[in-house]
Amino acid sequence: MKHVIIGAGPAGVIAAETLRAADARAEITLIGDEPEPPYSRMAIPYVLSGIIDETGTYLRKDEGYFDNLGVEVVQGRVEKVNPGKCSVTVNGGNVNYDRLLIASGSRAVKPPISGLDLPGIHHCWTLEDSRGISDLAKEGAKVVLMGAGFIGCIILESLVARGVELTVVEMGDRMVPRMMNRSAGNMIRRWCEKKGVTVFTSTRGDGVEQAGTELKVTLSNGKAINADLVVVATGVAPNIEFLEGSGVKTDTGILVDQYLESSVPGIYAAGDVAEGFDFSTGARTVQAIQPTAADHARAAALNMTGIKTPFRGSLGMNVLDTLGLVSTSFGLWNGVGGGERAEVIDEENFRYVSLEFDEDQLVGAITLGHTDHVGVLRGLIQTGTHLGAWKQRLMADPTRVMEAYLAATQV
Repeated sequence: MKHVIIGAGPAGVIAAETLRAADARAEITLIGDEPEPPYSRMAIPYVLSGIIDETGTYLRKDEGYFDNLGVEVVQGRVEKVNPGKCSVTVNGGNVNYDRLLIASGSRAVKPPISGLDLPGIHHCWTLEDSRGISDLAKEGAKVVLMGAGFIGCIILESLVARGVELTVVEMGDRMVPRMMNRSAGNMIRRWCEKKGVTVFTSTRGDGVEQAGTELKVTLSNGKAINADLVVVATGVAPNIEFLEGSGVKTDTGILVDQYLESSVPGIYAAGDVAEGFDFSTGARTVQAIQPTAADHARAAALNMTGIKTPFRGSLGMNVLDTLGLVSTSFGLWNGVGGGERAEVIDEENFRYVSLEFDEDQLVGAITLGHTDHVGVLRGLIQTGTHLGAWKQRLMADPTRVMEAYLAATQV
């Protein structure tokens, strides 16, 4: 059996390891399109902040790891998938497969803003990007960060660690709008401002132009900011262009069933590129987070070897540390129709808990400044535990989640 994996990120590497553990004799080829060894993009901000060097991003650090595992690592960009011939076209040649896993991940999205091709403007998605940012993000440099989503906030922290003068521009009406409600997102904004970061929400970049040795960024709020560096973190999109003409059905990502198999038998997908089932809603969605990529990879790899492993669906979850303020969100954090919400907010101390209920089941949660019991929140949501009388107690005091968990699970 020959397995080919497109993508050398976390999903691809975990899938290769799972395949090898399940089948000692299979041929396994891992294809990545960057010159570096397989690495984690989520570690790049820690390179920028100086916590690790580039080798710290490598997913497996032992010399000869993939050779010893019996995995062939190929560097090249996949140009086409040919299901009729069971092959992929890469580096001008064809690589045959019996089973194919597409774990090609995402690419950074460039927003429709004029001037983004000027020197001094970088995404923060590859190690090569990080080198360009490091050259310009010197102490005291003026930096504009476009985007205050999950990735943007991680980059924000690394830029602050470098001692730059930072301005953040976010189109949404709050920071991290896809994981925080308005109360929590605006608390994060105030926290960042307290730490010396200028934050504009409900604001977009209208254009960038050269202004002498600097860049001038014009904003929709009428302000113009001079910058030595502009970092663009306005979102990502799945890498699926090479599937054109393959017959693999796609929407936002690759449509997969409960076994992570695509519409073409023998072709599977995992990670940012897979549009699989959401645990909370049952609808298909792309969930571009590393825990989902890892879960996808294990299940897809087992199914590729013939070990039927249904995937229950991905639970939306995020944990973010923004300049020392830890925030989390799980499941349907924005609530459901007809559901109830319980929340407690301490503006002065930047502490917040919001719980979302569907009848007596916890279906979503947000926390700020509370690092204890976040695993309990996830567990209650993912198990669909009926809380009974404890639902009303949590409505009165949302911080009593551990007591509720113990009462509901130790019957």
